[in-house]
Amino acid sequence: MSYSKDRYFSDIRASLKKELSLTNDFTVPKLEKIVLNCTSSEAAQDNKVVQIIFDEMMAISGQKPVITKAKKSIAGFKLREGAKLGVKVTLRRDRMYEFIDRLVYIALPKVRDFRGLSSRGFDGHGNFSMGIKEQIVFPEINYDRIDKIRGFDITVCTTAQDDRSALALLRGLRFPFTS
Repeated sequence: MSYSKDRYFSDIRASLKKELSLTNDFTVPKLEKIVLNCTSSEAAQDNKVVQIIFDEMMAISGQKPVITKAKKSIAGFKLREGAKLGVKVTLRRDRMYEFIDRLVYIALPKVRDFRGLSSRGFDGHGNFSMGIKEQIVFPEINYDRIDKIRGFDITVCTTAQDDRSALALLRGLRFPFTS
């Protein structure tokens, strides 16, 4: 069992229940899923770029990504309908908690000039989104085999009904928020 999952079930859930003054254990916020998304403008012209992104996301997430494709043709962007644009991965259960551990304790401390996460990344319904500018902060990525620095988006979906509850949950999981 991962460290974050163990802490959630042993400590965080009870403290959230008390802090949010909830009476039912099933109403306590919990993590639902984490979605990793990486797209590149170069991927529409070159299929090798999609394969590189695919391999990197597979190494970071530990499971096979899904290739995302363009829904419409846009001539201004030289984009055709059905062109491969990037990849996405949805993490649930144990892999989700293992990713949280690697993100909070390994990757975020390696980010250059990191001053904490902004709490403005919440969407009003208890979900948090953030971006990573460099994929090389994850230890699974071999620095010598990188052709270009690429970033990706991370969306943490929770069962919380509002941002205050979700912020309390993510702070309990040791997400480094500023103030």
